[in-house]
Amino acid sequence: MSSDNGKITSGGVIFSRLRELGVEYVFCNSGTDFPPIIEGLAAAKAKGLPLPEAITVPHEHAAMSMAHGYYQISGKCPAVMLHTNVGLSNGVTGAINAACAHVPVLMMSGRTPVTEHSRFGARTVPIGWGQEMRDQAAMVRECCKWEFELKFPEQIGEHLDRAFAISNSTPKGPSYLSLPRETLCEEIDPATLAPAGSIAPARMVPDPESLKRAAAALAGAKAPLIVAQRGAGDDASFRLFQKLVEDWAIPVCSYWAVALAIPTEHPCHVGASPSPWIEEADVIVILDSLAPWQPDVHRPRADATIINIGPDPVFSRFPVRGFRSDITLAGESAGTIPALAAALSRLKRDETALAARRKRIAAASEATRQKQREIAEQGKGGPMSKQWVSQCLGEALGDRKSTVYAELGAMLGFLKRSERNSFFQEPHSGGLGWGFGAALGAQLADPERVVVATMGDGSYMFSNPTVCHMIAEGLKLPVITLVLNNHEWGAVRQSVVGLYPDGHAAKANEVPLTALTPSPDFVQTAKASNAHAERVERGEDLPSALERAIRIATEERRQVLLDIQVAKG
Repeated sequence: MSSDNGKITSGGVIFSRLRELGVEYVFCNSGTDFPPIIEGLAAAKAKGLPLPEAITVPHEHAAMSMAHGYYQISGKCPAVMLHTNVGLSNGVTGAINAACAHVPVLMMSGRTPVTEHSRFGARTVPIGWGQEMRDQAAMVRECCKWEFELKFPEQIGEHLDRAFAISNSTPKGPSYLSLPRETLCEEIDPATLAPAGSIAPARMVPDPESLKRAAAALAGAKAPLIVAQRGAGDDASFRLFQKLVEDWAIPVCSYWAVALAIPTEHPCHVGASPSPWIEEADVIVILDSLAPWQPDVHRPRADATIINIGPDPVFSRFPVRGFRSDITLAGESAGTIPALAAALSRLKRDETALAARRKRIAAASEATRQKQREIAEQGKGGPMSKQWVSQCLGEALGDRKSTVYAELGAMLGFLKRSERNSFFQEPHSGGLGWGFGAALGAQLADPERVVVATMGDGSYMFSNPTVCHMIAEGLKLPVITLVLNNHEWGAVRQSVVGLYPDGHAAKANEVPLTALTPSPDFVQTAKASNAHAERVERGEDLPSALERAIRIATEERRQVLLDIQVAKG
């Protein structure tokens, strides 16, 4: 029920408060706990209250992934609203991904009524009993910075303010608020709440003394190295980082990078492998990198100075992470990179030594790129290689404003990328099915951007493709989806062969528990939602197929799927 006395249900007030906090989109998957939310939302609209756009997403993992991609492109914190415990359980993988990637998301889910009668909103159907849990928040407690349950409607303002501030504080991450149905059914006048934004997010900056020590170490280094996995901050710090490494002749390695820190063609970008740079380095900067090398393979010098920089440079959320840190600088990269550059600018330079080192790094990086081009060319037959697909995609996109989401799909380096936010790989948490939803969220954030989701066939199936294609059609999001289809879980095969290179599985024609056969007709899946879809079997046909896909997406504003047949392994 809603009244004309200025009051609306708590469910509606939540949406009003989110908009006051600056939240533009709420990705929703509704259930039987949602009547007061839906009624309150309708009442709030009728009263003309400013509201975020509520988007219906038919699967919770897709909703969380859309929120993830939306934040990556917009930089704005989204909200996700899910259905009781079962909806929350489907969203947990997305919460794990967001936590690993330091993505702020305001997560909410209903809570089944705790009363059986005599209170408005009490249980009405059997699932009210079946969905009850002793500790629903336990599902997300390890991957959320803060979690709580709304007890009374007058707490909406303070709880959402707190969730927003904590999620957007350094290091960023998801927060969770549980919403009991009886509380949502209570009415409240939004005007009685205190103004939004009562708690400002905390911004962390590096310790000045540690900053001086880090700058001195880099300035005096004979063989420095930077390993960067999670980008280089905002647009200004991204550009400044390129200048810093070129001025000081520092090679940058993109080992298992999930975001672009430096253009792939930059003369200081030495590729994905830390070797031989890491074995030679006397100073190593770990720039926002969870696992900057493989400890069993890559061995830094015992006398090397190791500097960790990042929003959480010691990655305190993770129980085991033993990478050494002689100097630790905490803060968002958008602040630490300019601070480090300023500290370095005050130190003496050996221009002759820097010029010689710069020349050596540029030669090595060009040799790496030439080798990648040769490898890609070797894979242009049928079935083609992922390297060939990656190279062709980079060439097809050219200088367009574009973003590639790579989930066991396109490979950075073989794929040319130059702009910040032009590349994202699946988070190191490995919650598969992320790439398609994230691409949809990115397209929503920037409709004029060319957005490409590149996934293995296993990842594509994990993404709930019917749901994602439906969203793309409904919201008119012209995402281009490339399924790099090798008819198997290639990552599992590679892991088995990597651990047991001479084992029985490595010698078998089919590695057990990895085959995805018979392969479904993904073209038909996409066409069910009016996508342009086609299958590409030979490498020489790929460039024209990609050109066609980009033209259809940009000119016709239609979603596209290419089912690309790639080799195993």
